[in-house]
Amino acid sequence: MYKRLWRRATMERRERRRRRERLGRREGLGKRARGENLRNEEKQGNRPQQEGGPWPSQHQDGNMKRAAAQLIEKYYFQLTDGCGNSQCDNPNCASSGKVGPLSSNEAAGKALQLFAARARLCEVVGAKVPRPSQSLTLSSGVSTASVQGHSSCTGSTATCSVVRDVNMACASTPTTPLPPLSPQGDGVSTPGLTEETLSLTITECRSSNNYAKLRRLLWAVFSNEVALRHSFLQSPESGDRSSETLVGCRSLDSPGVQSKEELRALERDLDKDLDCAEVSCVGEDAAKSFDNAEKEQDKNQCAEDTGVPPTLDIDAVRRAYASLFECPEAEFGSTLMNAIEQLLSDSLSIQLRAHRDAFTAIPNNINIFIILLESPALNTTEFIEVVMPKMCRTVSQLPEKDQALLTRHLAAWEGPRLHRLLESLHQLITIKLLTTEFTRDFTINDEDSITSATQVMKLVFYASILGGELDTPLLKDLPSEESSIETMPLHDDPFLGVSGAGKDWSSRAPPKDSLGTELGVHVLDARTPLVPFIEFYDDFLSDQLEMDRDFAYYKAGSGDKFSFLNYPFILTAATKALGLYYDNRIRMYSERRISIYQQVMEGMPANPYLKLRVRRDHIIEDALVELEMVALDNPGDLKKQMVVEFEGEQGIDEGGVSKEFFQLIVEQIFNPDYAMFCHNAETETFWFNPNCFESDAQFTLVGIVLGLAIYNNVILDVHFPPVMYKKLCSKPGTFHDLHDWNPTMYRSLLELLDYEGDDMEDVFMQTFRVGYQDVFGTSLTHDLKTDGDNILVSQTSKHEFVELYADFLLNKMVERQFRAFRSGFNMVTDDSPLANLFRPEELELLVCGSQHYDFLELMKSAEYDGGYTSETAIVQAFWELVHDMSTEDKKRLLQFTTGSARVPVGGLARLKLIIARHGPDCDRLPTAHTCFNVLLLPEYSSKEKLKDRLYKAIKYSQGFGML
Repeated sequence: MYKRLWRRATMERRERRRRRERLGRREGLGKRARGENLRNEEKQGNRPQQEGGPWPSQHQDGNMKRAAAQLIEKYYFQLTDGCGNSQCDNPNCASSGKVGPLSSNEAAGKALQLFAARARLCEVVGAKVPRPSQSLTLSSGVSTASVQGHSSCTGSTATCSVVRDVNMACASTPTTPLPPLSPQGDGVSTPGLTEETLSLTITECRSSNNYAKLRRLLWAVFSNEVALRHSFLQSPESGDRSSETLVGCRSLDSPGVQSKEELRALERDLDKDLDCAEVSCVGEDAAKSFDNAEKEQDKNQCAEDTGVPPTLDIDAVRRAYASLFECPEAEFGSTLMNAIEQLLSDSLSIQLRAHRDAFTAIPNNINIFIILLESPALNTTEFIEVVMPKMCRTVSQLPEKDQALLTRHLAAWEGPRLHRLLESLHQLITIKLLTTEFTRDFTINDEDSITSATQVMKLVFYASILGGELDTPLLKDLPSEESSIETMPLHDDPFLGVSGAGKDWSSRAPPKDSLGTELGVHVLDARTPLVPFIEFYDDFLSDQLEMDRDFAYYKAGSGDKFSFLNYPFILTAATKALGLYYDNRIRMYSERRISIYQQVMEGMPANPYLKLRVRRDHIIEDALVELEMVALDNPGDLKKQMVVEFEGEQGIDEGGVSKEFFQLIVEQIFNPDYAMFCHNAETETFWFNPNCFESDAQFTLVGIVLGLAIYNNVILDVHFPPVMYKKLCSKPGTFHDLHDWNPTMYRSLLELLDYEGDDMEDVFMQTFRVGYQDVFGTSLTHDLKTDGDNILVSQTSKHEFVELYADFLLNKMVERQFRAFRSGFNMVTDDSPLANLFRPEELELLVCGSQHYDFLELMKSAEYDGGYTSETAIVQAFWELVHDMSTEDKKRLLQFTTGSARVPVGGLARLKLIIARHGPDCDRLPTAHTCFNVLLLPEYSSKEKLKDRLYKAIKYSQGFGML
């Protein structure tokens, strides 16, 4: 009841105040009349006290506090920007030249001291808008503020604005007015900045050698989202629109922001502003009731919805920035930075959190972020440390439609410029990692600046893909499942559909990302991105990240905790391999628990491991037979930890026996006697034999072996071309993949494409029938089109011929063999995050390891035991011998000590070789525990003896025994 009466009395008081102010201006009253009105206002403010209790006294206290705050604010801007009078003699005014450079905190403290001492205040020459909630719309030499949707009401011929005090020291009409922020038409001002306005202001500031007006202009625009949204717009009538400027135009299919409920919210905001601010009006009809303002806003909103919104002129933005940064940066840099910081912190961030749907429905909102990203200061240290965290936080809160628009804009940048933005994001992450103290309860995943920078980096990642060279879109490139199933004889492969769930292991859809779907692009579509994928790796973050905790957040799948595994482009392949290792181990332990449960509850024999007992001389037959039985009976057993036992040997498999098993079986699979794969002497790679006599089941088992190697963290010495890993990731091979598969064929087809003569049919005499040879040398032919032998390749059909030929060589000719191979691979990795985390080139690195043998890294990471240290003479002699070895001998040494001759993902430093003393000088050869990467080295008496024993050990090492 009291609140209702108070509200009614407040509205009456406001109306009386407006009438008195209009009457005072008509009679030409100056400051004394204005002061008299305010004193009358205070007297009449006692009326509600009789009805509403203590409300008026609280209101009067609030007015006193606001008046004090306004004075302190005037002192602050007097110290930082000055009054604009070049002849000023006030020692506490920046225009006098007697105030030294002050930081924001120092200026605020000095302003408090001046307020307490009642120091002198200058009369301002011009207008000052100290709040980001006020936009600047100026007309014909009068300083006003007009913000659409921000506590403002617009009359028919003039503008009424709610401001706290735009003129310092209550100055009257400014002597040097600011120009309008945008061109005026028909007497109506539009909030926003134009290139012409900025150029005019810069010219005037240079001529007077006083940049206070420029600072006020930059603050008014860049601290207010409405003004910035309407800045640098292209007129709808302009017919010359580049594709670049269209990215800022937002669709108006969604409803406008100002619904009835939102207008009511604006009314409440207006009431609050009227209670705490002075009303500055210009013109006879400037003071209108809120009902008229509501009608005006409805009319404007209706016109905005029915018309075509103007688009952002990117070229104008860049020219404006170029003109601005030709000025001394010390004159405007801090003002611009602080304005953007306040815009992102107070305005945009709050609106996106509290009123996200309403805010994102406003047309051209994305223009704000495009203008900010175009700033030349984007890569400066101050911008990265102060503004970039807030900008990343705000951009990460945008809906995916707006993020997709922003990504398309970034895709139009040049590669070096996009790379500089990426470097800025990396620098921000590094700064936060170095300056933030992380604890057990506050980890890297909880640091908002790091996580939001990673989310923005995702936009840069997709922009790099969109702006680079693309293959055919993945979803269009893949054949339908129905057609692929119809063309494949299912009866040849007994493994197809063996799962209890009836899965078709050969047709696994590639993973999708919501932003990629919005953009219509997939990561696998990238042929040559603007920025190489390797540049997105953040090595420092990957090293500092607690992968066990991040993996737990990733598997939880909730939005409560951030997981970097959902943004795999930023993590190195070694870090992601560690996450995959955790996933595989968890599945192995789960299978063990299930086995124990079945033994206890159902009386079934315990079988917690995938046990393979093989003969070394018949390894291929024994292994494939046992794997075939497991895959047919229970494919789930393939996800158990594998344990290998060589018949007649005493070795216990703790990892080393499995490594040798995979090495031996790979050597046999690629043996020419089996003829399952063809060898290309030019590239030293193997490819599927399309005319192989082996059944599809054999290729399925080979795929199972490859999947088991990844699942058990074993590196294989296989030599497939890169297109094979691309096909494993569900992306068919294309013409450009021939470069690594068959370089000679690729150059021949490229020569065909480059030929521009009209006599192509006579020069090449190539038809749509192609010939090839099988592994036995038999010549075969294939028609790429119906009746292809009678269709010559011409200038109009050469691209079609090349695509069809590449598709035949890489996809159709080996479709049966690869489909079986992939089905076996998916049997082991179907539930693994492998496809989500690794790109084709990373998958190749995961399977085959690195080709970079840096034994200096191995020496630095090595550990010593049994009395040895890095200073021991025999240890130093050992490393001298290793560095003098040939590449083949180094591979043998790795094979002897670790069970694999390949370098793991992340380099040799991740092997953690341990050199242990194995007794005093003797004639025994060195031995190794390959399961634990331990080299047992006797303390030989001389370097020559060490060399003799070591070379014999690595040359004749085969088999396992118990020591």
